[in-house]
Amino acid sequence: MSLQQKVMEQMKVAMKSKDSVALESLRAIKSALLLAQTSGSGAEMTEEEEIQLVQKLVKQRKDSAAIFKEQGRDDLAEPELAQVAVIEQFLPEQLTEEEIEKVVVQTIDSIGAEGMKDMGKVMGIVSKELAGQADGKTISAIVKQKLA
Repeated sequence: MSLQQKVMEQMKVAMKSKDSVALESLRAIKSALLLAQTSGSGAEMTEEEEIQLVQKLVKQRKDSAAIFKEQGRDDLAEPELAQVAVIEQFLPEQLTEEEIEKVVVQTIDSIGAEGMKDMGKVMGIVSKELAGQADGKTISAIVKQKLA
Protein backbone atom coordinates (compact mmCIF):
# COMPACT_ATOMS: atom_id res chain seq x y z
CA MET A 1 0.00 0.00 0.00
CA SER A 2 1.47 3.34 -1.03
CA LEU A 3 1.87 6.27 1.33
CA GLN A 4 -0.94 8.13 -0.40
CA GLN A 5 -3.34 5.22 0.14
CA LYS A 6 -2.33 4.94 3.80
CA VAL A 7 -2.90 8.67 4.27
CA MET A 8 -6.33 8.49 2.64
CA GLU A 9 -7.34 5.57 4.90
CA GLN A 10 -6.19 7.47 7.99
CA MET A 11 -8.03 10.59 6.80
CA LYS A 12 -11.29 8.64 6.66
CA VAL A 13 -10.74 7.42 10.22
CA ALA A 14 -9.87 10.95 11.41
CA MET A 15 -12.97 12.40 9.75
CA LYS A 16 -15.22 9.79 11.35
CA SER A 17 -13.71 10.39 14.79
CA LYS A 18 -13.69 14.19 14.28
CA ASP A 19 -9.97 14.35 15.13
CA SER A 20 -9.06 17.78 13.75
CA VAL A 21 -5.34 17.59 14.60
CA ALA A 22 -4.91 14.28 12.81
CA LEU A 23 -6.99 15.48 9.89
CA GLU A 24 -4.92 18.65 9.51
CA SER A 25 -1.68 16.65 9.67
CA LEU A 26 -2.88 14.10 7.13
CA ARG A 27 -4.04 16.83 4.78
CA ALA A 28 -0.55 18.35 4.99
CA ILE A 29 0.98 15.02 3.94
CA LYS A 30 -1.53 14.61 1.12
CA SER A 31 -0.87 18.15 -0.08
CA ALA A 32 2.89 17.65 -0.05
CA LEU A 33 2.53 14.37 -1.95
CA LEU A 34 0.34 15.96 -4.60
CA LEU A 35 2.76 18.88 -5.00
CA ALA A 36 5.69 16.50 -5.38
CA GLN A 37 3.86 14.38 -7.93
CA THR A 38 2.69 17.29 -10.06
CA SER A 39 5.93 19.25 -9.99
CA GLY A 40 8.14 16.32 -10.97
CA SER A 41 8.46 14.18 -14.03
CA GLY A 42 5.07 12.61 -13.44
CA ALA A 43 6.71 9.34 -12.44
CA GLU A 44 5.56 7.48 -9.37
CA MET A 45 7.42 8.51 -6.20
CA THR A 46 9.75 5.92 -4.74
CA GLU A 47 9.37 4.83 -1.13
CA GLU A 48 12.64 6.63 -0.31
CA GLU A 49 11.30 9.90 -1.75
CA GLU A 50 8.08 9.50 0.24
CA ILE A 51 10.07 8.98 3.44
CA GLN A 52 12.16 12.09 2.73
CA LEU A 53 8.99 14.09 2.17
CA VAL A 54 7.46 12.95 5.46
CA GLN A 55 10.75 13.63 7.27
CA LYS A 56 10.73 17.16 5.88
CA LEU A 57 7.21 17.74 7.21
CA VAL A 58 8.21 16.46 10.65
CA LYS A 59 11.32 18.65 10.69
CA GLN A 60 9.33 21.74 9.70
CA ARG A 61 6.90 21.22 12.55
CA LYS A 62 9.62 20.49 15.11
CA ASP A 63 11.49 23.63 14.06
CA SER A 64 8.31 25.70 14.31
CA ALA A 65 7.55 24.28 17.75
CA ALA A 66 11.09 25.09 18.92
CA ILE A 67 10.74 28.69 17.73
CA PHE A 68 7.36 29.03 19.41
CA LYS A 69 8.76 27.64 22.69
CA GLU A 70 11.70 30.07 22.55
CA GLN A 71 9.19 32.90 22.29
CA GLY A 72 7.13 31.53 25.19
CA ARG A 73 4.20 30.59 22.95
CA ASP A 74 3.41 27.09 24.20
CA ASP A 75 -0.15 27.57 22.92
CA LEU A 76 1.26 27.53 19.37
CA ALA A 77 3.97 24.92 20.00
CA GLU A 78 1.63 22.21 21.28
CA PRO A 79 -0.45 21.86 18.07
CA GLU A 80 2.78 21.61 16.05
CA LEU A 81 4.06 18.81 18.31
CA ALA A 82 0.68 17.06 18.11
CA GLN A 83 0.96 17.12 14.32
CA VAL A 84 4.51 15.70 14.57
CA ALA A 85 3.13 12.71 16.48
CA VAL A 86 0.55 12.05 13.75
CA ILE A 87 2.98 12.50 10.84
CA GLU A 88 5.69 10.32 12.42
CA GLN A 89 3.36 7.32 12.11
CA PHE A 90 4.30 7.22 8.42
CA LEU A 91 8.05 7.01 9.08
CA PRO A 92 10.02 3.83 9.72
CA GLU A 93 10.83 3.20 13.37
CA GLN A 94 13.46 5.68 14.53
CA LEU A 95 16.80 4.42 15.83
CA THR A 96 18.13 5.26 19.29
CA GLU A 97 21.25 7.38 19.69
CA GLU A 98 23.23 4.27 20.69
CA GLU A 99 22.23 2.49 17.46
CA ILE A 100 23.13 5.56 15.40
CA GLU A 101 26.46 5.80 17.24
CA LYS A 102 27.29 2.17 16.32
CA VAL A 103 26.71 2.89 12.62
CA VAL A 104 28.78 6.10 12.82
CA VAL A 105 31.70 4.31 14.53
CA GLN A 106 31.58 1.47 11.98
CA THR A 107 31.58 3.96 9.11
CA ILE A 108 34.47 5.96 10.57
CA ASP A 109 36.49 2.75 11.01
CA SER A 110 35.65 1.41 7.54
CA ILE A 111 36.70 4.57 5.65
CA GLY A 112 39.52 5.49 8.02
CA ALA A 113 38.16 8.96 8.78
CA GLU A 114 40.41 11.17 10.86
CA GLY A 115 39.24 14.50 12.16
CA MET A 116 36.65 17.02 11.06
CA LYS A 117 37.99 17.17 7.49
CA ASP A 118 36.32 13.81 6.84
CA MET A 119 32.95 14.77 8.31
CA GLY A 120 31.32 15.22 4.90
CA LYS A 121 32.31 11.72 3.78
CA VAL A 122 31.04 10.14 6.99
CA MET A 123 27.80 12.15 6.96
CA GLY A 124 27.09 11.17 3.35
CA ILE A 125 27.51 7.46 3.97
CA VAL A 126 25.68 7.38 7.32
CA SER A 127 22.81 9.56 6.07
CA LYS A 128 22.20 7.22 3.13
CA GLU A 129 22.41 4.14 5.33
CA LEU A 130 20.02 5.50 7.96
CA ALA A 131 17.62 7.31 5.61
CA GLY A 132 14.26 7.62 7.31
CA GLN A 133 15.48 6.05 10.53
CA ALA A 134 17.29 9.04 12.04
CA ASP A 135 17.24 12.78 11.57
CA GLY A 136 20.26 14.62 10.19
CA LYS A 137 20.72 16.80 13.27
CA THR A 138 21.24 13.78 15.53
CA ILE A 139 23.57 12.09 13.04
CA SER A 140 25.59 15.29 12.66
CA ALA A 141 25.98 15.74 16.42
CA ILE A 142 27.22 12.16 16.86
CA VAL A 143 29.63 12.40 13.90
CA LYS A 144 31.09 15.66 15.27
CA GLN A 145 31.51 14.08 18.70
CA LYS A 146 33.30 11.04 17.29
CA LEU A 147 35.57 12.95 14.91
CA ALA A 148 36.57 15.66 17.39
